[in-house]
Amino acid sequence: MQAIDSHPTLAVVILNWNGKKYLEQFLPFVLASTYANKVVYVADNASTDGSVEFVASAFPEIKIIKNPSNEGFAGGYNLALKQVKEEFLVLLNSDIEVTAGWIEPVVQLFMENPSVAAIQPKILDFYNRKSFEYAGAAGGWIDRFGYPFSKGRIFDVLEEDKTQYDKPEPIFWASGAAMFIRHSAFDAAGGFDAYFFAHQEEIDLCWRLQLAGYGIMSCPASYIYHIGGGTLAKNNPKKIYLNFRNNLIMLWKNLTGWDAVKTVAFRLLLDAISAWQNLLSGQSAFFIAVMKAHFGFIAWLTTGQNKSVFPQKRSGKIKGRYMGSVVWQHFVIGKDRFSEIVENCN
Repeated sequence: MQAIDSHPTLAVVILNWNGKKYLEQFLPFVLASTYANKVVYVADNASTDGSVEFVASAFPEIKIIKNPSNEGFAGGYNLALKQVKEEFLVLLNSDIEVTAGWIEPVVQLFMENPSVAAIQPKILDFYNRKSFEYAGAAGGWIDRFGYPFSKGRIFDVLEEDKTQYDKPEPIFWASGAAMFIRHSAFDAAGGFDAYFFAHQEEIDLCWRLQLAGYGIMSCPASYIYHIGGGTLAKNNPKKIYLNFRNNLIMLWKNLTGWDAVKTVAFRLLLDAISAWQNLLSGQSAFFIAVMKAHFGFIAWLTTGQNKSVFPQKRSGKIKGRYMGSVVWQHFVIGKDRFSEIVENCN
């Protein structure tokens, strides 16, 4: 990779909610990043664990943004980024260990691809560093029914990183755990949909960006280590509710006409099957969360659409959407690897 010809301003913005232990552990790695023209922010979502006081005392070089209340991932970032002026943004989870030169390859890729709006580094497991991590792995994809998966992660099956996905390529979505994005593109798209609160808002944003003609890419030359589940555990009922509800909202917003109706109807059926299977196996909390999510989607359809951010254009060519069923390929056919399901990566 050629040297970067210019060094645009870049803001690393870490959204925090009661994550003092992660800030203490991982902020030194962020500050040690070798990219010179950066500013580090901690955007605090009304924490009550002393996070703000700790950062102000231990890391005076970090800028602190105080949100008046906890607006979740989506609303919290929307509020905080209004106070950030840098050309490029890195939306970074607090539970991530970055590497010294993780920024430079991404900036270089941006400079070489002016139509690319967002880029994701390779996300590896903090505890098992040879394995991809759930929240994005080597780049996010989606299937025709709205199920997200990643290069290196199919549902809960994580691949070992053997450099098999080390080519920078177009993807459907960049993980919100570590999303590099042009500030101008974020603003032009209307930012995150605050109605989502948390979960899948980054997929929705990337879909809207692609519809507007922007590209989304992976940059495996940049890699980080993610703990994951730092705010809500994967089986938390609230997390299940938000994931299922927000996925349905995202499909309805970004698809059109009969395609939206068919896809959402089929997803409701698949969700119901999954919910009943979990109930019969003793997972009543999962069943209740999915049913609440369906009612939440109906509530959004009837009274909440005016609070959401819809695509402003529909002119882009979509990359990273698998037009088959990843559910069928994984649970019925038994395929566990991205490369087995998507033979040609775009």
